Amino acid sequence: MTWHLYFMRRWVLWGLLVALVATLLGALVWLAWRYELSQVQDRLDRETIEAVGDIRSGLNRNTQSLQALQALDKTIDDWRNDATLFLRQHRELVRLELREPDLKTKLFIESPFRLGVFDRYGTDSAASQTVSACNIGKRLSGPAYANSNYISQTDGAGLEIMDFCMPIVVKGQLTGYVAASYSLLDILSEMVSPQYTKTQQISFVESDGTRLAMQGMQQTARRTFVSQQLLDLPGHTMVVKLESWRATPDFFPNVLTAIVLLLALSLITVLFLLARDMRRRQRAELNLADALAFRKAMEDSLVTGLRARDNQGRITYVNPAFCEMVGLPVDQLLGQAIPEPYWPPEMVSEYGQRQALRLAGNAPPRKGVESVFMRQNGERFPVLIFEAPLLNTQDEQTGWMSAVLDSSEQRRTEELHRASMERLQATARLATVGEMASMLSHELNQPLAAILSYATGPINILENPLPDSQQLSHALSGAMHHIAHQAERAGQVIKSVQDFVRRQDQAREKVAPIHLIQNIMPLMALQAKKLGIKIQVDCSHELPPVICDRTMVEQVLLNLARNGMQAMHLDGHLNLKDRVLSLKVQQPKTGSQRLWLNFEVIDCGPGISQEVAQNLFTPFFTTKAEGMGLGLRLCRTVIEQHGGAMEHQPHQPRGTVFRFTLPAITSFQD
Repeated sequence: MTWHLYFMRRWVLWGLLVALVATLLGALVWLAWRYELSQVQDRLDRETIEAVGDIRSGLNRNTQSLQALQALDKTIDDWRNDATLFLRQHRELVRLELREPDLKTKLFIESPFRLGVFDRYGTDSAASQTVSACNIGKRLSGPAYANSNYISQTDGAGLEIMDFCMPIVVKGQLTGYVAASYSLLDILSEMVSPQYTKTQQISFVESDGTRLAMQGMQQTARRTFVSQQLLDLPGHTMVVKLESWRATPDFFPNVLTAIVLLLALSLITVLFLLARDMRRRQRAELNLADALAFRKAMEDSLVTGLRARDNQGRITYVNPAFCEMVGLPVDQLLGQAIPEPYWPPEMVSEYGQRQALRLAGNAPPRKGVESVFMRQNGERFPVLIFEAPLLNTQDEQTGWMSAVLDSSEQRRTEELHRASMERLQATARLATVGEMASMLSHELNQPLAAILSYATGPINILENPLPDSQQLSHALSGAMHHIAHQAERAGQVIKSVQDFVRRQDQAREKVAPIHLIQNIMPLMALQAKKLGIKIQVDCSHELPPVICDRTMVEQVLLNLARNGMQAMHLDGHLNLKDRVLSLKVQQPKTGSQRLWLNFEVIDCGPGISQEVAQNLFTPFFTTKAEGMGLGLRLCRTVIEQHGGAMEHQPHQPRGTVFRFTLPAITSFQD
């Protein structure tokens, strides 16, 4: 939680810094922009003042020229000629008139550039404005101007006309008036410098905002700058309006804006780099915090004691396992120097010498040093110490790091292990004897049962002797022969079991598969006759011989056959004609270079359930009341000792198939 609060506070401070810098940069850019706009506006105001001055100067020059036309020695024709020439020189004038003192028109001349301006409505359409200008001039005793008047033209257009009137006074007497009609549009085009109209728009506007005349380029920019100045004329006042879009500013505003923007971009770049560096530092701090937390958790979970000491032998770090080992808290261990509190008093001198050698630069062996520590209660316990130099980031040794193992439990475990091994050896010998006895009892049951069966026959013959001595001799001889054969077989079983228990190599020989089945056929036939079971043998005489211990493999076949016959005998739902036990020997088709033969014992009993199949080869597991649970286990052991394998699977439509493999030899093998 502390780390999260720390990083949150850091981000808040960075956020405030970024906000302040952004505000400062925005203010600087806005001020620079405002300064640039003010420069553009100031320039436009200056140009408007200059344009108004040009118009006023042009009108004053025209007034002086009109006064010069009124020379006393000029005739009407002279005035006409001079006025015509004057109109040709001044395109802004539309008409010149001479009026009587009673304001009646005496003579007029129209501009050759604008003929017929008053043809549509006549001169009376502007007479009132001319009379008004003359009255104002008479009152002012000088030239005067009247309000402008819109004159429609025959082509559908029109002109805004402003009338001018100047009284003619000779020897103090009013002798008439000179009147002139100005085209406001031509005043703008003739009296205003062309540099103002190339990229801007200039117009005459009334005080209420009505546009009277306009000259110049139309607006093409989103932002328009406007400047207005009054044109104060005798008898009439108009507003000159200059409109401009944002033109190229002066050199100084461009440099200022560029500098401010460059500084802003530089500051933003620095902030970005600082923020990225902060993120890297924050990520590194988080990783370091996680690493420290992980190391702390790992060290706290260790059962090995960790101890760090500086170059002077003072303890600088211990983990909880070390504190628990010596029975002292952390505050009593940190900073402790020689002698250390967990050293036994009788070994302080020896440990001090060893510590002095280590501080002198003699590194201890990495294989570990056995020592004895003392707990707080005075109990001594053996430890195993591994020490290594403690290096900093500059590969300079700052002390020693020790890993301390409490070996008292290890020694106790070793003693217990030694005692356990002795008991296990004794138990193994007893188990071997028990296994040997169990195998003997299991494997000898069959030959002993056969001896008992063959011995019963002679006893019955002796109790009821045959009348023919030759038949009696033949019967007794056959029974004795069988008894001797089974006794010999019992001896072979005992010898094979002894070799098996000793894990010695049994004497193996080449045996034809049909001979293995024929040797156990008499025993199987006795039990099959007793249980009413038919035996079928499928074994070719051309099959190659197998290498095996004849007696042990015959016992495996006999054991599997007896189990199959007992399973069919106990099945009450099986008819007598269906009680068939099959013995098959086949050569499988495999890609292996070694030759194998499959031996199968197939019964038609109830089969093996899934629960029984899981424990079928478990020692001492049996489903028979008189069974020992060792038969199948020993059978599989015998087969595995021959290098083969044993398995079982269900038989269709019912029953079980037991299959095992034995290695065979070919004609070109020894």
